[in-house]
Amino acid sequence: MRFGVHLPLVDFDGRGWLPGELGSYVEVACRLGYAAIAANDHFVFQRPWLDGIVALASVVERSGDMSLATTVSLPVLRGPAALAKAAAALDIVSGGRLILGVGPGSSASDYRLAGVEFDERWPRLDESIRALRTYLGSGPAFDGRFYSADAALQPRPAAGPPIWIGSWGSAAGLRRVARLGDGWLASAYNTSPAQVAAARLKLGDGFPCALATMWTYVTDDRPTSEAHLNRLGEMLNRPPDQLRHQVLIGPAQECAATLRAYAGAGIDHVFIWPLADPHDQLERFMSEVVPLSWKA
Repeated sequence: MRFGVHLPLVDFDGRGWLPGELGSYVEVACRLGYAAIAANDHFVFQRPWLDGIVALASVVERSGDMSLATTVSLPVLRGPAALAKAAAALDIVSGGRLILGVGPGSSASDYRLAGVEFDERWPRLDESIRALRTYLGSGPAFDGRFYSADAALQPRPAAGPPIWIGSWGSAAGLRRVARLGDGWLASAYNTSPAQVAAARLKLGDGFPCALATMWTYVTDDRPTSEAHLNRLGEMLNRPPDQLRHQVLIGPAQECAATLRAYAGAGIDHVFIWPLADPHDQLERFMSEVVPLSWKA
């Protein structure tokens, strides 16, 4: 299992972002041996949210040889041509390190802001992925109901990039992943190890399976972990008792047990997302949780 980190794009505590803060976070992750930097996409959210693609671009020069991943970007809302243009640029300036994760997004508010019908998100997503491949030079010309693409945009990306598709694990979502994607991006707060194991059987051996939005706060203090679970549950509209078995909040031993369950189910990449104290949490995860993850 390889580990990546989400950029701290959400302003949880109202303090905002200082200049250079994202870069120092990435440097810490690089020094600690994380394999990837990830950024998610929202236009509006319960808390202020930095633009993911701009944030990724801002840390390219400080990311060493780590992969850069969108987990996910929203081609239906950004438009496949505009997203392809940005993705190609990121791939070029990073030397071919981009993984382009895409999905429909789950926020009706994002769709209202973009002026796109929320109920059209699924057929639009299917077409947008095919259009993305055309624009990036890895697919044939395409003419659909919502989008048409007849040629690659210039300049072309350096190395692809592979397109991973986000899905919470529904039967229709997994069929889309298998049909259109180069990898599956599952969501930790929407997918249990048991659900991953069942889904993994449908995708076949060797198909990349990653777990994004793995909210993380390693602590031995039970009141602190419960407070984080409750706040996270309120933000995500999920029961805290459900989340405690899916995300990494609590003592290192419990977090490691959760990781082992996901690894046993077939997950090969995990992107952690510290809820607070990001530099400290990156260190604690690598020094306390990872070594325990491989012990029975």
